[in-house]
Amino acid sequence: MSAVSPFHIAIPVHNLEECRSFYREILNCSEGRSSDHWVDFNLFGHQLVIHYKPKTAQEELHTNPVDGKDVPVPHYGVVLPWETFRSFSEELRSKGVAFIIEPYIRFAGQSGEQATMFFLDPAGNALEFKAFKDMGQLFAT
Repeated sequence: MSAVSPFHIAIPVHNLEECRSFYREILNCSEGRSSDHWVDFNLFGHQLVIHYKPKTAQEELHTNPVDGKDVPVPHYGVVLPWETFRSFSEELRSKGVAFIIEPYIRFAGQSGEQATMFFLDPAGNALEFKAFKDMGQLFAT
């Protein structure tokens, strides 16, 4: 697999300071540039930007079934090295993160086998972090 360029993603948050604290303190993202309305973070080498957006009527979380679990849509995250996933998931547990889908092995024994977990940030954005023992399985069919 060739080197991957960092992605850039900007997500809406209705409480900039609460989310700033979450990404910095819970996910251990280093903070970059910021203003009164947005904050840049280093999310495992990728550029994540939280942008203030006033809260509107609460939408229900939509899910689609994947491997017998209700996966939230939309969601974003990072594919991590196997050991990084393990230590990161343990760290999140120790910080009391409430998982939508607890860390587990998805598609066990099948093509595309992966470790995965889902949780929400304070603004209700769904995050997925995953890992493959064999990164060659990332796009397995």
